Amino acid sequence: MKNVNVGLRPLVTNINLPTVMKTAFLPGDIVERLFIATQVGEVFFLRNGEVQTFIDIRSRIIELGASGGYDERGLLGLAFHPQFYYNGVFYLHFSVAGSQGPGALSNSFTPDSCDPSTLNLKWEDRNNQYDHIDTVEEWILQTNGQPKKRRTLLNLKRPFFNHNGFNSLNFSPETGNLVLSTGDGGSGYDPFNLSQDNLEIAGKIIEIDVSKTFPTDLPAVTRFDELPNSIQEALAVVAKGVRNNPGISYQRYGNQSIKYVGNVGQDLVESIFSFVYDQRIPVKQLIQFYSTKKEPKGLINFGWRGWEGAFPTSILENCSENSMDKQSIAYYIEAVKDSVNRLPPLTCYFHQDSRPDKFEGTALTGVQPYMSNEIPDLTGSIVFTDMARNKQSESPVRGGLAYTKVRFDGKLNDYGVIEPSYDFGSQPAYYVGLGTNLVQTNLYLGVYHSMKVSDLNQGTVFEIIP
Repeated sequence: MKNVNVGLRPLVTNINLPTVMKTAFLPGDIVERLFIATQVGEVFFLRNGEVQTFIDIRSRIIELGASGGYDERGLLGLAFHPQFYYNGVFYLHFSVAGSQGPGALSNSFTPDSCDPSTLNLKWEDRNNQYDHIDTVEEWILQTNGQPKKRRTLLNLKRPFFNHNGFNSLNFSPETGNLVLSTGDGGSGYDPFNLSQDNLEIAGKIIEIDVSKTFPTDLPAVTRFDELPNSIQEALAVVAKGVRNNPGISYQRYGNQSIKYVGNVGQDLVESIFSFVYDQRIPVKQLIQFYSTKKEPKGLINFGWRGWEGAFPTSILENCSENSMDKQSIAYYIEAVKDSVNRLPPLTCYFHQDSRPDKFEGTALTGVQPYMSNEIPDLTGSIVFTDMARNKQSESPVRGGLAYTKVRFDGKLNDYGVIEPSYDFGSQPAYYVGLGTNLVQTNLYLGVYHSMKVSDLNQGTVFEIIP
């Protein structure tokens, strides 16, 4: 695919790290507004070129950046109810203040394919050994313009600080349900294999029927079978095998939608998956299957931790006999087991790639369809962003922007690089998020000039233009 040149038009400057960019019609308003959620807990919207505060929950967010500034917790998701214009209802996903714990492991984790004990770790003491609690809440915009919390939908214990999902809430245009994308719980290599365990909430894409009644005083849980029955009946699982992803996107295709899900890679590749048909498995049914040791049919599986995109998950081993490093399959048995049932990715891009028309990535941060004719070379494409191009010679750091096309034959597709003609000067420019409007004709790029969430007011939101 050929490379495409675009422009960037700054919309908002000097804000905190933007995690979500999407549009909605405020109740009583006639103009579609751009909303921007920041990782530290603010949500703004643009009106007549001015930035106005929609909600500020910074006091409800866990302390961020305490150990060096880099953090993957905070305000992670924002979604507006399909009837938001009429009912003012919206949803937030964030890491709860005061919920800091010691974590599930005392040391960092790397599997050793020669040591079975490292391949079969269990998350044992979940009551005490967890990093923090994430919550999903329902809020309403009152008639006086002030937001108010209505209820809590989920409280989730997370084993580590990272891989909580980001841009993690959306609504399915097919079912009308709220969709939550969770990460595998963090560390590296999914040490407890949570993403493949059907009863673990981590590493899944979940639909929540918000029309159901939810009890008050919800417990903080890690597994579906720990939830009260009434919540189990409101949930269904769409997919598993998620490592960490920047949400789910929908592209209209006839009477259905193509779904796009990115999976942040471990050491080798970043991956984007697509599917049209899926069989959402009700959680109550999933629990019944688990008790009979049957595997439910139709559950989308992205393959992690046995697979990293299109490749078996590999690790570097030191070969003492010849003092050379070699790559070996980290989870050989799991890779074989999931090889047939997993969904192959639509496209992958590498952390190391010497081809002149590609870039080397570090972490996928956004995936969005583009349906406008304003940039003809991108019409109908799936655009994606990477945090930082992995080039030693590139200083200061620049993010990556690229696109691929729809493909239905199951084969790995190519991608093309998008080159923005914008001068960031001497500042780093990490591409931390990608958003779109309701009809997917506008694309919004979130850029941050630091890797540290504790470095405040370093963000800019751009519109991608011809």
